[in-house]
Amino acid sequence: MGRTKMFEPRARFTAADLLSLILIVSSYLKAESAIGVNWGTISFHRLKPSTVVDLLNDNRVQKVKLFEAEPDVMRALMGSGIQVMVGIPNEMLASLSSSTVASDLWVRQNVSRYTGKGGIDIRYVAVGNEPFLSSYSGQYESYVMPALLNIQQSLAKANLAGYVKLVVPCNADAYESDLPSQGAFRPELAQIMTQLVSFLNTIGSPFVVNIYPFLSLYGNSDFPQDYAFFEGTTHAVTDGPNVYYNAFDGNFDTLVAALNKIGYGQMPIVIGEVGWPTDGAIGANLTAARVFNQGLINHVLSNKGTPLRPGVPPMDIYLFSLLDEGAKSILPGAFERHWGIFSFDGQAKYPLNLGLGNRLLKNAKNVQYLPSRWCVANPSTDLSDVTNHMKLACGVADCTTLNYGGSCNGIGAKGNISYAFNSYYQLQMQNAQSCDFDGLGMVTFLDPSVGDCRFLVGVTDVKSSSFRPVCRWAIPWVLILWGFWVFVI
Repeated sequence: MGRTKMFEPRARFTAADLLSLILIVSSYLKAESAIGVNWGTISFHRLKPSTVVDLLNDNRVQKVKLFEAEPDVMRALMGSGIQVMVGIPNEMLASLSSSTVASDLWVRQNVSRYTGKGGIDIRYVAVGNEPFLSSYSGQYESYVMPALLNIQQSLAKANLAGYVKLVVPCNADAYESDLPSQGAFRPELAQIMTQLVSFLNTIGSPFVVNIYPFLSLYGNSDFPQDYAFFEGTTHAVTDGPNVYYNAFDGNFDTLVAALNKIGYGQMPIVIGEVGWPTDGAIGANLTAARVFNQGLINHVLSNKGTPLRPGVPPMDIYLFSLLDEGAKSILPGAFERHWGIFSFDGQAKYPLNLGLGNRLLKNAKNVQYLPSRWCVANPSTDLSDVTNHMKLACGVADCTTLNYGGSCNGIGAKGNISYAFNSYYQLQMQNAQSCDFDGLGMVTFLDPSVGDCRFLVGVTDVKSSSFRPVCRWAIPWVLILWGFWVFVI
């Protein structure tokens, strides 16, 4: 590895100074990894934030990443002791980059007001979310560094710059290679990445990256399935003396090599997003999600590291995600609404040991559901004219589990109609008229769920139905993974 600017020896270093520095660096890089979660809130059926905070605490999750500083979420986190990374949406970067007044106001409203005794332990502010994504065509690129500098200045004014660190979560498409050791940032990003990493190094911040082996598998039918997991593979990638047995390590070391090329080979790395969806596509299912996430957690907590960083795993990893978000855009794929390790109502989808003291996930408590009733297709009616009603229901509610590969794909035509009707009915808070569909629907008190296909019952939070589909996803449009070229259109 190349020498990093972070640890360049100064003139007149004594042997004792050098030894102390080595010990500090060693302990910093070898600190035990922590498991956190992403808490997204783009949902039609949104749990009360206080219920979610209780869920985090019951599962001993002490690190959470937010995509923006929503006041009700922030208030719920006060006094919880949970370490928070709070995000600034890309759409705010332009104003924050051009005005210290705007950055001062943002820090005052979203950081300062929540810190102090009994407040929130805000550790990071994420300035943008994947602002260098290739599909953005440089839309946010020019705003990142000025926004960072302004926010840093505003944190300093608030006497918070020494504690709250700035980061910029990047998508894995920011770098590329045929083999991990050849990793380099995309040519058009070389200059700004050097500036960004230098700045992060100066203020003592890690590099945050989002890695998604699922998307490689989803985007390319030739991608070897076993290489996406941690169970061993017959498609190992040989890179000189190093052998890679899973896509995560290969991706991670590609970033390490890219950082090394610009002089920061020992920059601490945090995984901002990583996970596996449970529905909405072929390969997105409960079993695969459990195997991937458990394998990832075991791999990281083993402290084995990677070939280019043996014994040095990522500082932290934030699983994507805590809860399903049923109102997210499905432009990247129907699976976008199904990344949660918990369903929308805080119920664990599968057994998972986070390595945080609990053997298995614990469900949310005291969830307030609507009454146990469902809207289904009326069996005594002619359903031949149901198409427009289906379009209405699924155009508003979430019907992604009906997609090819989804958990409800095989329940038959009448089952599909019932699922669509019920999704709409629950979204409308079980309003009686919302199950009419010109007489084609009817309310039942018998749960119509079939096998893994769950007909949901909504929660009573009145804010739930106010959420509209929002375009926020973490998906690389072009991924290059060491011998396997993956194009996600």
